[in-house]
Amino acid sequence: MTFVYVVRCNFTEPAKEAAWNAWYSGPKIAQMLAQPYFLTCQRFRRIAGTGRDYLALWTLQSPQAFETAQYRSQWGFSEWTPYITDWSRDLFDGGARSEAAFAVPPDGALHVVSFDGASADVAIAQPGLLWLPVAGLDRHTAMIGLAPLPVLATARLPSNDQAQRMQAAIYRPLGDVMHAPRA
Repeated sequence: MTFVYVVRCNFTEPAKEAAWNAWYSGPKIAQMLAQPYFLTCQRFRRIAGTGRDYLALWTLQSPQAFETAQYRSQWGFSEWTPYITDWSRDLFDGGARSEAAFAVPPDGALHVVSFDGASADVAIAQPGLLWLPVAGLDRHTAMIGLAPLPVLATARLPSNDQAQRMQAAIYRPLGDVMHAPRA
């Protein structure tokens, strides 16, 4: 079983954004992937639609990842915390899918749909997405829809009626999928 840990946020200091991205995509990912149960990470930047500007998609072997002493001692955004807004972290059940099911190639995109308070029929109305139920952490959204796209394409964003109840966005990868070191 695979779990998908999604961290979404905005960054409010344009003059420091490049340095923050270098830190998060480098030392922060390496630090987290060295923790027990973490498998992969890929970061994204929103290019269309609504929602937070940044998304990090982590795959995990187990929710126990968040209970380890290693994770708890290194959690957070370090000196970047004052510039992080609209932050959320949710854990989703990826089912029997492998971590490779969530990888996006460098020239691809990630279509993401999330919502609060909408019924399951909204999810059904958006075909082609992998719908993952929330499994833990902050539970900002009851489920998330993900569609890794092999090439940058304009995914079908929801109609205005649906858009009032959800956030739908297209994200570009900020880099390749990073993998945890193998023992």
